[in-house]
Amino acid sequence: MSTTSGIDRPRRRFRPTLWSTVAAALALAVLVGLGTWQVHRLHWKEGVIAHREARFALPPVSIDPATAADDDIAFRRAMAKGRFLHSSEFLIGNRVRGGRAGFEVVTPLRLGPGNIVLVNRGWIPLDRADPKTRREGQITGEATVTGVLRTPGRTSAWVPDNEPARGVWFFADPGAMAAAAGLTGVRDRVLVADATPNPGGYPVGRKAGVEIPNRHLEYALTWYGLALVLLAIYVVFHWRREEASDERA
Repeated sequence: MSTTSGIDRPRRRFRPTLWSTVAAALALAVLVGLGTWQVHRLHWKEGVIAHREARFALPPVSIDPATAADDDIAFRRAMAKGRFLHSSEFLIGNRVRGGRAGFEVVTPLRLGPGNIVLVNRGWIPLDRADPKTRREGQITGEATVTGVLRTPGRTSAWVPDNEPARGVWFFADPGAMAAAAGLTGVRDRVLVADATPNPGGYPVGRKAGVEIPNRHLEYALTWYGLALVLLAIYVVFHWRREEASDERA
């Protein structure tokens, strides 16, 4: 008479294969590399934000014909007095505010003879592109503008090229704008107006402050998390089951 001494349970062993291991190692290296790159970007962005905040905390400067247009006043709170050249205003497209598409209005401000600073006066909706729809905001006479002096240019690689010949603009470019409007003495910085209300409500200026998005920590954790998921899948996939034969007496 035979008896069953016991029931063998399936056993598992870690048995990786060559090509899956190579593929997993390459993918893991890419994911870890992307996460590490985002950590470097995080430290860089924190330095940029700290620099901008320190500049913003300095006393406001006055932009006038005697003020040097150099890095000493970049990203500083600033004030300028002059006359707007509304006939030479520019509309920067692809600007969304509160879910509404629109433009940002950039208007030359003449500080004095041969001395002009471009002012980003703020946002307008699409239906206010025609200056006639916002006559009250087309200030005549001497105007005082307060805001932050910024270095203009493309904000990311996704921003299209400007098309000066067609009057299509996607970012402020003092040199190209000056040439398009036939102006001389235009400074290479742009004064971004703060949220001080304009007559009629438009354009709508920006709240003064350092507004630089910094999500690099989130991105880094995402890449590192994907690397851990890949590693877990690799281990589970290669943890293979082996059937053991029954032992009989």
